[in-house]
Amino acid sequence: MIEKIPFSVTDWAVLPAEEHRGETGTSFWRTVRRGDVRVRVVEYSAGFRSDHWCARGHVMLVLEGELVIALRDGREFVLRSGMGFEAGDDEGNPHRVSSGAGARVFLVDRRDT
Repeated sequence: MIEKIPFSVTDWAVLPAEEHRGETGTSFWRTVRRGDVRVRVVEYSAGFRSDHWCARGHVMLVLEGELVIALRDGREFVLRSGMGFEAGDDEGNPHRVSSGAGARVFLVDRRDT
C-alpha cells in the first residue's frame, strides 16, 4: 500500500542524474523518494551489466531500448519497449540486468533504508 505521499508532479528532465557503474557500462538514475517509495527513471548505457544479484522487489517498465533480466536460476527474459516485470522483495530468485544497446526504464520499489 502506498500511504502518506502528497500529490506531486515530477519533471524528470530537470532532476540530476546520479551515475552508477555496473560490472560493465554505466547507468544514470533520476530518483524521487516519497515516504517508503523510491521512483526512478534509469538510463542504461550500451554494454551495461549489473555488478550484483538484486533481491529487492521492483515494478519496471521499459520506456526505450531492450534489457535482459537474468534470474539466478538461469532463466532470462528479453524486455523491449512497452514490456516490464514485477517481483516482490526476497522472492527467492534474485535478478540482474544487462543491455546490449542501452535502455531507459521506469522503476518503482521501496525506498532505501
